[in-house]
Amino acid sequence: MQKLALHYGVNGLIAGVDEAGRGPLAGPVVAAAVILDDLQPIKGLADSKKLTARRRELLFDEIRAKALCFAVAQASVQEVDALNILQATLLAMRRAIEGLRLIPKLVLVDGNRLPKLPMRAEAIVKGDALVAAISAASILAKVTRDRWCVEVDQQYPAYGFARHKGYGTALHLAALQAHGACPEHRTSFRPVTEVLHRAMP
Repeated sequence: MQKLALHYGVNGLIAGVDEAGRGPLAGPVVAAAVILDDLQPIKGLADSKKLTARRRELLFDEIRAKALCFAVAQASVQEVDALNILQATLLAMRRAIEGLRLIPKLVLVDGNRLPKLPMRAEAIVKGDALVAAISAASILAKVTRDRWCVEVDQQYPAYGFARHKGYGTALHLAALQAHGACPEHRTSFRPVTEVLHRAMP
């Protein structure tokens, strides 16, 4: 994996941060922060979306075993609706960074927006494909959220969360039309809002 120039000259720990769940119509947005151990390299790190579910699961366990430290945090459905998805995402990221056992000198965040942090931070577009620590964070965040979807699918089986992971697929939209919204749906997202409005007398 390519190392960015800004890695060099940093005297201290570097944390990678990424999120999962900005686009779905339901559930929390999940963020992870990871500080990798240079003495225990992990092969095969990549953008979590480019990996198979099986490969993500294997890397999930390896990252947790080999990283110097990691933390996973979230912003709830209620926070997504109250704050908007961008602010909720930044909140989840900040919580993940604050949850690290070690304090990083530099935080590298996937994307083009940064949460407010007390340490130096850099936003890197497509960072999950460029920086190993961000790739690791993307894997922890996605696997954690995907597992949440499987669990909530058992509670609300009519919606198919285990299959579409909350995204607005044809299956999910049809279930919304047929059954209305469940408590895990984001009421501020248009397809859900439209269903709720139609249900009002």
